[in-house]
Amino acid sequence: MTQEPQDDQSRPISRWAPPSDVPPAGQPSPEDLVDDERDTAEVPLPGMPAPAAAPVPAADTAPLPPLVPPPPGGSLPGFDVPPAPPPSSRTDSSPRRRVPGPIWALAAAVAFLLGVLGGYAGGVLEDQDDMSSLAGGGLDPGSIETDAPLEADDASIVKVAATLLPSTVQIFAEYQGVEDAATGSGFVFDRNGHVVTNNHVVADAAKAKGSIEVVDHKGRRYKADVIGRSAVYDLAVLDVPEVKELEPASLGSTSRLRIGEGVVAIGSPLGLSSTVTSGIVSALQRPVSTGQTEDDTSYINAVQTDAAINPGNSGGPLVNLVGQVIGVNSAIATAGGGEGGEGGSIGVGFAIPIDQVKVTAAQILKTGKATYPIVGASVDVQAADHNGALISVVDAGSPAAAGGLKDGDRVTKVGDVTVTDGIGMIVAIRAHQPGETIEFTVMRNGARHELKIKLEAQTENLA
Repeated sequence: MTQEPQDDQSRPISRWAPPSDVPPAGQPSPEDLVDDERDTAEVPLPGMPAPAAAPVPAADTAPLPPLVPPPPGGSLPGFDVPPAPPPSSRTDSSPRRRVPGPIWALAAAVAFLLGVLGGYAGGVLEDQDDMSSLAGGGLDPGSIETDAPLEADDASIVKVAATLLPSTVQIFAEYQGVEDAATGSGFVFDRNGHVVTNNHVVADAAKAKGSIEVVDHKGRRYKADVIGRSAVYDLAVLDVPEVKELEPASLGSTSRLRIGEGVVAIGSPLGLSSTVTSGIVSALQRPVSTGQTEDDTSYINAVQTDAAINPGNSGGPLVNLVGQVIGVNSAIATAGGGEGGEGGSIGVGFAIPIDQVKVTAAQILKTGKATYPIVGASVDVQAADHNGALISVVDAGSPAAAGGLKDGDRVTKVGDVTVTDGIGMIVAIRAHQPGETIEFTVMRNGARHELKIKLEAQTENLA
């Protein structure tokens, strides 16, 4: 049994993409990286099928069907034709003027353009509202870039790479007392000198007060300090004043992602800086773990991609084809199991959704700490069946107890997301924010119940 959202989570269900070891001086050699497999060993995926098996269905994330316009003219099959209009009362004998066809075509084109511009404006307003809502949490909206740097009809992987590489950095961190022994990736988050990466890239250095440096695309190295980090969401924000001269990456929105959409992963796999790989969004809302150890396991509602992600890619941006960051590369599934198994990409990688990154980064920039939502109940994350999340213990006085949740209940939906197991319940809860009231669908003694539970905030206390 695992206590549902706590700082010390249960064992991971997927493999994290660990920082890769490199020699302390200069660019690493491929031979050294191959020989040193200490940080490329992965942890199996308990509670989830192996990568070679049939994939776990994503929860209600199928792309919306295209809109089909009504048939031109006439009536729909099975419906009567409307009655003809009454005779005209015109008494003059002048012929009725007809509107030329080109004018109708022009009007239709204008209407279409207005619709497109309206949709684009709606997306821009959504991003602006999103940034405004986060301003009180520590973000300066003026320092964040959200406009797509590329036009959709002129996008290409070449242009995405040229646009994002100057905003992507390599990270060297102390690991187990050895300077520069761990590498990862990150990206310039804003114009105030902040870089976002994974917690597991810098966690060891942060605990030991060890050195952390970032290297830009031109090979310039800068000292970095940890402002704050989250083990739950596997995120860290670094203070690197010298990167203010670098253009921040444009931040997109995960909510508008569609399965099959093209994406590009950028980072430093195996210490090879400024590496670009491409693929598609393979799935959405995929419950995975990105924690390095069982003490700091993080469950996230991940974006799954087949773009090649390897150790050292951790913390780098996953980008759409108009040049916006839509996720932070964090975890991979690998074949072969634990220590000594294959540690490279097999086309199943995971990224933390950028919508969650923006919220967590805002919290860290304001207070140095991150918060996450809880309901106050223990959930079984190792159950063999997939008939819902089995609630083992409901804490007295918790939001779960106040909402009517009981020991032995099976949660089958959180909001509009179907839940098949304990991990799914945790990530579905963490996709929301503290203070929200969410409807839980529960099966109890064969009967279905709808419960409303207000999520409570839990603050992480990391050394």
